[in-house]
Formats: sequence, C-alpha cells, structure tokens
Amino acid sequence: MNRDKWWKNAVIYQIYPRSFADSNGDGTGDLQGIISKLDYLENLGIDAVWLSPVCRSPQDDNGYDISDYQDIDPVFGTLEDMEELIREAGKHNIRIIMDLVLNHSSDEHRWFREARKSRENPYHDYYVWRDGVEGELPNDMRAAFGGSAWEWVPEVGQYYFHQFSVKQPDLNWENPRLRREIYDMINWWTGKGVGGFRLDVIDQIAKEPDRGITNNGPRLHEYLRELSRETFQKADLVTVGEAWGATPELAKLYSNPDNSELSMVFQFEHICLDQVEGKEKWDLAPLPFQKLKEVFGRWQTQLYGKGWNSLFWNNHDLPRIVSRWGNDREYWEESAKMLAILLHGMQGTPYIYQGEELGMTNVAYEIEEYRDIETLNLYSDRLEKGYKEEDVLRSIHAKSRDNARTPMQWNEEENAGFTKGTPWIRVNPNYRKINAARQVEDGDSVFGCYRELIRLRRKYPVFVDGRFSMLLEEDENIFAYTRENEDSRLLVVCNFYGRTVDCPLEEPANAKLLISNYKDGEKAMILRPYEARMYLEETDDPK
Repeated sequence: MNRDKWWKNAVIYQIYPRSFADSNGDGTGDLQGIISKLDYLENLGIDAVWLSPVCRSPQDDNGYDISDYQDIDPVFGTLEDMEELIREAGKHNIRIIMDLVLNHSSDEHRWFREARKSRENPYHDYYVWRDGVEGELPNDMRAAFGGSAWEWVPEVGQYYFHQFSVKQPDLNWENPRLRREIYDMINWWTGKGVGGFRLDVIDQIAKEPDRGITNNGPRLHEYLRELSRETFQKADLVTVGEAWGATPELAKLYSNPDNSELSMVFQFEHICLDQVEGKEKWDLAPLPFQKLKEVFGRWQTQLYGKGWNSLFWNNHDLPRIVSRWGNDREYWEESAKMLAILLHGMQGTPYIYQGEELGMTNVAYEIEEYRDIETLNLYSDRLEKGYKEEDVLRSIHAKSRDNARTPMQWNEEENAGFTKGTPWIRVNPNYRKINAARQVEDGDSVFGCYRELIRLRRKYPVFVDGRFSMLLEEDENIFAYTRENEDSRLLVVCNFYGRTVDCPLEEPANAKLLISNYKDGEKAMILRPYEARMYLEETDDPK
C-alpha cells in the first residue's frame, strides 16, 4: 500500500465535539473532554478522528459558520488545547481530521465585516453579490434552511447570496485572492500536524446563482485540483468532500487514484431513499430495500479501481441508523450489529459516528427541547403552511439532525456521564440501558461487534482490495454479497428485517465464520430476525 494511501486501511470515527465529553461542567463538550476519552477510542481501534467544526464561530449553525479559521471557539477550548489534542491523539496512533467549511463563512468573519462596508473594499469580492433594489430579489432561489437565498445590505445597495442561514454568506471562489487565503490557512493547520480534512458541502463552491446552479458548477473540478495541488498533495493527508450531488462518474473525478483532487467523497444516494421522491427529507416514505441494494452495488462496482468509497450510515446531520433502518425496540442489539456487519464488509473507508458503536437511538422530544436551526425552521414553516402538528413532529422525530446530537452516553450516572452541569441539549432518556460502561468489557455488545470488525479489517486484505459482487439482487429480505481477491473470498449475508427467512444460498463448505450477531451460532442458512454473518474462505491465513 502506497504511503499516501494509509486511509484505505483506516476506520475513521466522527466526533461532534459539543456532545461528546464535557470537561469543565458548562454543559457543552470540549477538546479537553475528547482528550480524556482517547483511551476509549484507542480501545475501539479506530485510526483517525474527524472533528465537526471547532473553529471560532457565533454558533448560528453549530460551528458550520466560521468567523476565524485559525482559532478555536472558546466553547470548545483554546488553540493550545487543539495542539494538545493533536499531540496526545498521536500517542494513541490516532490522527485528527478537521472539518473545514469553505463554501461560506460566518457574517461575523472579518472578511465579511469588511465586505459589507463598500463595493470598493478589497474584501467585497470575497463574497457573492448582485445589484438590485430592496424588495426586488435577484431571483427566486431558496436557502436550504428556509426563506430566500438573497439578503439585502443597504450600505452597498446589493444582495449577498447565502445557501444556508442568512448568517452564512457564500464565498466567491472566482476570486484568486480568496483562494490563496484559504490555501495558506489549510497549510497552516497541516503544519500543526492535522491528519486531514473533511470539506463541508465542497461541491457547492463553484456555484452560479444567476443560472440557478448551486452544486457541481462548471469550474468545480478546476478549483478542487488547484486546492489539492496547493495544499493536500504537500502532506500525507486524508481528504473527504461532502457532495450531496455526487454520482459514481463524478466520484471518479473527486477520488481519482492519481490524487489530483480528494481521497473520497461522502455521497448520499443511499441516505435519501426513504423520502417521497422529489420531496424534502421530511416527507417520509418506506425504504425501498431492493433500491438500497442497487445503489450500494452500483457505487461498489463502478468505483472499483477507479476511485474510493466512504462507508457510513450516520453523521451529525442524519438520524440514528438503528432507529431508521433497524429496530430500536425488540431487536435493538441484533439490528445495530447487522447494520455494522453489512457496511464494514464493503470496499471503502468506514466512518463510525459517535455513539453508533453503542447502538445509540433517535429521540422524540417536545419541540421546545430541540436546538437545531433546520428543525425549528421546519416546524414553523410547515405549521404556517397548514400541516398538522402531529405530522410535523413525526417527521422531526424521524429525521431531525438533533437525533445525532444528543450527548454521548458514557455511563448510568446523571446526564449519562457527559457533564456535571446542565447539558446544552437533553440526554436521550435511554442512557441507563445504552451506554459505554455497560458495553466496553462485553465482547458480545454492539461495541464489541464494532471493535471486532475493525480488527478483522486490519487483518484481512480482502476487506481493502476485494472485488464486490452483489448476490440475491431480487430478494426482498436478504442483503448478501461477496468480496474476492486472489487469496480470499468474503461472504456477507444479512437478514435486513425482523422475521425469520430461508436463505437460498448454500452454506460455504470451506469457510470460517468470522463474525455474526447471534451468540448461539449458525442454524444452516436459516436467518433469524436481523441475523448477519460474515464468512471467509482463504488459501493463505495471515498471522
């Protein structure tokens, strides 16, 4: 494996710092809290930690509105704390991946404070402006969080463009001075020893709002190649771009093995399946299971040898997978393990979102207990449009980003051991049942399953380089596939639902069972509710 491809063998763990561990009792997680949990992360076996944004921010969108890219927000600590985290994580063989928001900044960033003073200000062109008259919008583009994507600034007699909150003005990547400042900032962080970067909505930096284009703009890959050349290629980094509009063909450009752009992208085709087609994520629909298999199969086969996949079920923007496509009630443990085994057998770099390794679940709060700006805006907007409140809350309980943002469940103590103070958002009430203290020493726990999957991935090269083949494509209950290289054949068989089914595949004669989610062993090829098995046939057993 080439030196710059360490991330192909890696498993990456995402931390949402606000909700991970609070060291000072103020109710908000922080960098010192993360440092205190490095032993836990090393025990799990992960190779790198991706931190959701910790740069200085007014926190209008929980840190995805950066006001200073080269400082740490006081809510999380100091720049010295960040430097300590990078050092201490290194002692545990863990790299730190930063989350950079390069599509937009906070309106409190010094660039924007200058930009809005006058059209002649040298920072004015760092942002996207259009002439106009107050009250007459440049066009009808809408912001992702609701309302118009245009905001009037009387000081300059222009509108600025914002794809998200009004406090998140979009940066103008057509300006070479802006790009240079961004490159210098990234190289500054690289010099401090970070192991890579996750790039928020990076597919939107080449926007052309006059044409209604937000993602995959004409100059996108030109910008990415320059960005990579000026920054990422100068160090041994992993880079992953958030690209909601990615297709396998586009992903081959993003993750080309020549390293000209990024290591990989987060694509969301599988994640968008359980919503009404053509509607918003809040418009719920049953998961089309065979479509899920088709999507995974297409990404696995089309990127083989031509790009690289990221593998994930959860992140800070998504509901908990065990509540979404598993069963967080009578088959909570079985379905959490099944979903892990299914995903970690595929080709790509797996990402574990904090608490996923414990089987943490969604919550169902009253509206006043939610903190997410997208959720609160959705609630107000849909009530104004005449939706029934119970229908709106049903959608929020299923899909709110706050499902992922409840505090990490460490133990059975008050507030799940997350804080001695009042948590910034309420802890999931099930923390006495689901917590790290109950699982870390139990090899049969959800945590034990994830730890074993990480160990297996490190031991057997077929996890990294095996060719993927989907089996039983038309089966309405079973997700089965093989991964095969010249030495080994991996077979993964998963019952995706809560009923016992007969599997039409024959049990592999000369294979060993690497991992399963039922303690009492195999029962031929009869799969119990959410049962998952992973078999290995090989000619050369690595020690």
